[in-house]
Amino acid sequence: MIDPVAFQIFGIEIMWYGILIASGVLIGTLLALRQSRRIGFREEDLIDLLIFAIPAAILGARLYYVAFNWDYYKGDLYQILNLRGGGLAIHGGIIAAVFTAAIFCKIRKINFWQIADITTPSIILGQAIGRWGNFINHEAYGRETTLPWGIEINNQIVHPTFLYESLLNFMIFIFLIWYRNNRRKFDGELFAFYMVLYSIGRFFIEGLRIDSLYLGEFRVAQLVSIITIVLGIGLYIFLYQRDKKTAGK
Repeated sequence: MIDPVAFQIFGIEIMWYGILIASGVLIGTLLALRQSRRIGFREEDLIDLLIFAIPAAILGARLYYVAFNWDYYKGDLYQILNLRGGGLAIHGGIIAAVFTAAIFCKIRKINFWQIADITTPSIILGQAIGRWGNFINHEAYGRETTLPWGIEINNQIVHPTFLYESLLNFMIFIFLIWYRNNRRKFDGELFAFYMVLYSIGRFFIEGLRIDSLYLGEFRVAQLVSIITIVLGIGLYIFLYQRDKKTAGK
């Protein structure tokens, strides 16, 4: 397995986990800026949003993870700050980023659904890249398997669920880019597709994992996925009907 420490600078260990997350953020930002220029959206507004949304997403991802692992963290509160050891929940990050973006767009009087579609491919691509940090940290893997692509963790051959999700995210990214360039009809459409497609895939992948966050006897990610699928379908119908009414005026 790969050493979680990439290198050291003045005695400070730089983790692969952080490098991969930072890479995903950087690539996603460049992709979103390129799309902003393409459609004539103010790049300054996008950059200002990201200044608030990215830290909010990291904080939300961490607090979400800590909240559902409180029995572990309550005994050592310092570990809450130890981001280098992993422990970021994507659902918490997305929720925090969406709320931050909604507030930002309300204040700036910007079309939230337009900026959601600009950033959605970046989000899913960032997720695809970031999942490899789980591999390096030896986390987010599944139960034992005899499949030939299983990986060895703790002397057991297990499902590489990090890989399943990374591949899923890359496929969704490709689909969103294709759809945006060829079929997109109204603002918010890509975001609705993201909600539904990612949640369907995550629901089934989560069922293979052995390190899921739980609420009682239920896997939190699966509960959130079900809710998000319903909300995503409802959002698509709402935006579609609104677009039809607007076009008919």
